[in-house]
Amino acid sequence: MNSHPYVAHLHWNGSTATGIRSYSRDHVAVAPPAAAEVALSADPAFRGSPERLNPEQLVVMAASSCQMLSFLGAAARAGIDVLAYDDQAVSHLDLTAESARLATIRLVVTVKVAAGTDEAKVQELSEQAHHECYIANSLSVPVEVTTTAVTA
Repeated sequence: MNSHPYVAHLHWNGSTATGIRSYSRDHVAVAPPAAAEVALSADPAFRGSPERLNPEQLVVMAASSCQMLSFLGAAARAGIDVLAYDDQAVSHLDLTAESARLATIRLVVTVKVAAGTDEAKVQELSEQAHHECYIANSLSVPVEVTTTAVTA
């Protein structure tokens, strides 16, 4: 069995402020071997910094990125010439008395392909990519993908 470990290091610098309204939500994370540091916070609705990414955005971004990478791999194996890929990924936080969770993640994808490409094949590859996407397969929240193929 293949195993691919993923490690992240998170650091919060602390705060002299006390109480739910005053402590800083800002923190940073790194995921070696990548050197890039990600500046994070809570959603601004929860007293976070709007200039920083929040965990909810990261989940939506991860689902979008995984779908794209899975699609590009499937398209490359099928010999499809992909010229561009754009996704408008959305979700929202459902807050109820019983739970708080992200709602369905919707990926609205536009794929630009070379002239003469079979658009039905692009749809087939998008569905295949969705079934192969590690992130979508790992989430309890549904991920829905709508793909539009545009030829050059």
